[in-house]
Amino acid sequence: MNEQHQDQAPPPQRMRVSLFVTCLADLFRPSVAFASIKLLEQAGCEVTVPLQQTCCGQPAYNSGDYESTVPLAQQVIALLETADYVVVPSGSCAGMICHHYPKLLQGEWRDRALKLAAKTFELTIFLKDIARIKPQFDAPPSTLSVTYHDNCAALRELNIKEQPRQLLQQLCGIKVNELQQSEVCCGFGGTFCAKMPEISGKMTDDKLNHVIATGAKILTGGDLGCLLNIAGRAQRQGKEIEVRHVAELLCGDMDTSPIGEGR
Repeated sequence: MNEQHQDQAPPPQRMRVSLFVTCLADLFRPSVAFASIKLLEQAGCEVTVPLQQTCCGQPAYNSGDYESTVPLAQQVIALLETADYVVVPSGSCAGMICHHYPKLLQGEWRDRALKLAAKTFELTIFLKDIARIKPQFDAPPSTLSVTYHDNCAALRELNIKEQPRQLLQQLCGIKVNELQQSEVCCGFGGTFCAKMPEISGKMTDDKLNHVIATGAKILTGGDLGCLLNIAGRAQRQGKEIEVRHVAELLCGDMDTSPIGEGR
């Protein structure tokens, strides 16, 4: 070994990240998963996507079916607990793992749930605060007109507010046109929209009206449940607004059709 090599510090170890894709991304919007992988790799992470992953159990848990949720939670924990970090492109699924697994489980499984919760992060908070992703180049001001919907679980359970906005500015040059009552529920609420469709529909109408009032052409957010709900309502009412997951915007994927508009 020559003197030059002796003086060089060893390269930093890459963070090993397991991506929890979520059911909605897997079934309805795979581009969100691919965008998440691209962003994580850009941030210097080694990404794996465990093929055995299934639902986190949130629908059953929200419906009070704890007995069915327990084996799903245990399966997720056993599958993901060996990773350095677990990243989820959804505030509600990340909130389920971080906050509700430890409440649901007891004994050894609760201890394992707490350890998993400590290293599980929603995508934007991981990119901004943990991996500290850097722009590949100085992003000029974007011509895209974008507004942002704050998902309830991300906002209230995970304290995610500024991270996605900062990432949009730093990586894409996008300044968000803030919508009125951005922190109010869009009416999805998991099973709430199915149990109380009339109230849910009114809430979604209010959200859409605020979106349109911003003049933005694109609505983005970090949770596919909300985005599918809003996009579906906009399609039925003939309102022209593109709906895209924030991961897609951050990685520059504008080729995939907006949510709700087919391939």
